[in-house]
Amino acid sequence: MKRLAEVFAEERSNLEQQWDRGDSVSTEDLRIALQRYRTFFQRLLSV
Repeated sequence: MKRLAEVFAEERSNLEQQWDRGDSVSTEDLRIALQRYRTFFQRLLSV
């Protein structure tokens, strides 16, 4: 569980850094991030 939280925090941080630099974040990057969050919460709720 701790490792999953770390991975999500790293991913969020990477996206936020891209936005802060003014880099564009592709919709594909956002789609993948949302899919991972959805999978994580589905797994969490099924426990």
